[in-house]
Amino acid sequence: MKITYLGHSCFRVESQGWAIVLDPYGADSVPGYRPVQETADQVLCSHGHRDHGAVEQVTLRQGGASPFTVEALDAWHDDQQGALRGPDTIHILDDGQCRVAHLGDLGCALTPEQKDKLRGLTALMIPVGGYYTIDAAQASALADELAPAVVIPMHYRGEGFGYDVIGPLEDFTALRSGVREHPGSVLELGPETPRQTAVLKPENI
Repeated sequence: MKITYLGHSCFRVESQGWAIVLDPYGADSVPGYRPVQETADQVLCSHGHRDHGAVEQVTLRQGGASPFTVEALDAWHDDQQGALRGPDTIHILDDGQCRVAHLGDLGCALTPEQKDKLRGLTALMIPVGGYYTIDAAQASALADELAPAVVIPMHYRGEGFGYDVIGPLEDFTALRSGVREHPGSVLELGPETPRQTAVLKPENI
């Protein structure tokens, strides 16, 4: 399985020639990012906000059968059961070799049942910036509890990109052990991928 970090909370996940784009952001919706311009077989969005639900940025192709099974878990974009920002959908993707989860704009605590479904992951894509989502400390604690092989931070502020109100990546990585800064935006995942917090460079900056 190949994971490419496009930026903000947007990833392309590929296996056996099938590509899924998660949470594409709209043009000019996130400061500092070039628009998402992708071709894929499927688009999954955690919610309908413009920085996560811009399905028009992805051109869908007519592919064969998907190698992925997809499970969706209902959560909230805030800690008041959606009263502030509405719902959030967590997506779990499994291609038979690797199992990964994208938490979207998670802003609430997970239930014990949800945590059980999120154990044994190869990789976890988790928001870390706070304000709109869980913050760095909450994200690190959740990652420790779920114990995926690979933790991939998303939805943070960097130099020249991201929302001013959310925290920088360093607030999260300072709390983590085994941080590996990858030279590019792509991570190849397999059963033998070393345990790590994987910092990928956003492709669209």
